[in-house]
Amino acid sequence: MRPAGFEPTTHHRLADRVRAHIFLCMLAYYVEWHLREAWRTLLFADPDTEAKTMRDPVAPAQRSPAAQRKAASHTLDDGTQAHSFATLLADLATIVRNTCHAPNDTHSKAAAFHITTTANTQQQRALDLAQAIHL
Repeated sequence: MRPAGFEPTTHHRLADRVRAHIFLCMLAYYVEWHLREAWRTLLFADPDTEAKTMRDPVAPAQRSPAAQRKAASHTLDDGTQAHSFATLLADLATIVRNTCHAPNDTHSKAAAFHITTTANTQQQRALDLAQAIHL
């Protein structure tokens, strides 16, 4: 049973809307590609980018020994957890900004303050790598 208002496909009837939808999809893939490249050292991706340029483009890809170690141990060289793109995004999603309201003496208006959770070492590393992306 689908939730009310759930539409699994997108139906556009105007050419401008179709173009806008395609543009947004391509933009999302472009951003994802840049993030995957920036986070290559944190992900299960093969860190040997030099081998990509040297190999036969038709032959099956071969993982480097470093990538095989990452996949087998699920850890990076520094001992921290290796991630897939989805699990790294899920880990980053735990960084939140909470708005807290404390009632004052007059009860007319509650004072509000914000608390942002502190990123752990790996989250901070991912955020630093993302900020280093230059387009």
